[in-house]
Amino acid sequence: MGETIRFGISIDEKLLDSFDRLIEEKGYVNRSEAIRDLIRNAIVEQKCAAGEEETVGTVTLIYNHHVRDLSDKLTEQQHAHHHQIISALHVHLDAHNCLEVLVVRGKARDVKQIADELIGVKGVKHGKLVMTTTGLELA
Repeated sequence: MGETIRFGISIDEKLLDSFDRLIEEKGYVNRSEAIRDLIRNAIVEQKCAAGEEETVGTVTLIYNHHVRDLSDKLTEQQHAHHHQIISALHVHLDAHNCLEVLVVRGKARDVKQIADELIGVKGVKHGKLVMTTTGLELA
């Protein structure tokens, strides 16, 4: 970690009040840590959007396992990307519905493509990709 640098910012009073409420709700100990998190988040989003950055992500899927061939199709997709999908968690939510969480690693554009393919399989009720960088460049 590098040297800590102090700097000042100008901000509208109402915006600062809203920010302070957010800080309190999220349990930050001070404004500085909240601002550091905002900066890190902006950097991660920019790097993920660029497409070339090495990223990790989770693909969360909800589906009814009784839908014909759905489980097989999802398994085939996962096997087709076995080098990028590094872990999988399967949970039976009830007698019909399953939750699957896949950990995917690779270039951002590849992770997005894999997520889109899985989420787009007919019968998937809901899917979501959450992506971040590997954290090497974040302080």
